Amino acid sequence: MSNMEQDRWSRVKGRLRSSVGEDVYSSWFARMDLESVQDESVHLSVPTRFLKSWIQAHYAERVLTCWQAEMPEVHRVDVTVRSAMRVAAPAKETPAPIAPRPEGRDGRASSELRATAIAPVSATHEALGGSPLDPRLTFGSFVTGRSNTLAHAAARQVAEGRRGDSVMFNPLYIHAGVGLGKTHLLQAVTWAGNSGTERKVLYLTAEKFMYGFVAALKTQTALAFKEALRGIDVLVIDDLQFLQGKTTQAEFCHTLNALIDAGRQVVIAADRPPSDLESLDERVRSRLAGGLVVEMGSLGEELRLGILKSRVAAARAHHASFEVPAPVLDYLARTITHNGRDLEGAINRLLAHSKLNATPVTLEMAEREVRDLVRPMEPKRIKIEDIQRVVARQYNVSRSDLLSSRRTANVVRPRQVAMYLAKTLTLRSLPEIGRRFGGRDHTTVLHAVRTIEALVGKDVTLQDEVESLKRQLAE
Repeated sequence: MSNMEQDRWSRVKGRLRSSVGEDVYSSWFARMDLESVQDESVHLSVPTRFLKSWIQAHYAERVLTCWQAEMPEVHRVDVTVRSAMRVAAPAKETPAPIAPRPEGRDGRASSELRATAIAPVSATHEALGGSPLDPRLTFGSFVTGRSNTLAHAAARQVAEGRRGDSVMFNPLYIHAGVGLGKTHLLQAVTWAGNSGTERKVLYLTAEKFMYGFVAALKTQTALAFKEALRGIDVLVIDDLQFLQGKTTQAEFCHTLNALIDAGRQVVIAADRPPSDLESLDERVRSRLAGGLVVEMGSLGEELRLGILKSRVAAARAHHASFEVPAPVLDYLARTITHNGRDLEGAINRLLAHSKLNATPVTLEMAEREVRDLVRPMEPKRIKIEDIQRVVARQYNVSRSDLLSSRRTANVVRPRQVAMYLAKTLTLRSLPEIGRRFGGRDHTTVLHAVRTIEALVGKDVTLQDEVESLKRQLAE
């Protein structure tokens, strides 16, 4: 490549970065290289087929426009996969052209490009009986921050694995509240894993799994259903908390065991850790807890701002004139604290208002349009483990003492206080609390709760101790 071509390529990349934004550029174009410029054609390369397909589907015209700004004579941009260019017979890798949209503004060409990229993965996935996939939920559009870095890294490693690789952690179990990115990560694993031809990655909601198993029982094809699932390389199950029915749970347990024992990968998401899935059989909870359990925490303000910028960049891919001033983004990141879906909803509202009324986005307009999304801060999610740790520290006993069968006075009272706090500060049931306190019966927990309730009303010292514990847990 000549110096002139290198300079031109640098300017094109600069135009592309300015056009799509830093986040989108780093996700999709940072690893794109210029191979050559010949007559009216530019030849680019990327390291994976998935990148090639995504760029062709979503940024065809954008890339071509940036080149034409530097070289008006360019009418075609070819994208190839570098790994494919190194094989003995490079002619088999047919470069797909990035061409301008034909005359007309109905969007058919753009839709056809998108369908071309997504169709192979979707068709393969649907043929396996998978749940519907959203093409927007990829690693490229996932914004990372302190609360989700570990979950993202683990999911990425699963997605980039190859058939026959040793499995580092199995199952990978991701849990988080609503709208914090669990489904996004699971679908990203599925999109990326299925973009090659090596492995079969199947994404199922718990509801879809139940429906498939019940339907197979009715049609007497349960054996085929089981064999099909056990032939999957990576099984991805979403919303496991909704898995109901003893027969279905037993089948899920058998499938889980068969896949893990065969060295296949399992990825699961739910709204709580395995130990809190009270409706699931103990054997299933134990197997789930034996893998890597990762929590995705609440979105910090910095992460919320990153998500907002990413959503604006995505909107600008289709609405180039859409702008959200920095003070508006700061306001949204500071006040919309509930979850990522509310953040996306806020951007959609601003886009709709701006386009339909042909007015720019202002802080005053944003405050008016998203006022119902500004919710009071949620109280901290308190865990039984936190209660046990804080109570043990307060009363100078160990956590193992609280879980033990010891009946000495210096252990019984702290244990009763911890059970009382577990009942009043969490949503866990009496049987679940008893199980988490050394396998005690629910009547023992009920007795402890009633005892502390009665004492708090007349013992000022105990009342102060309980209030102090609540403050520590809320911090």
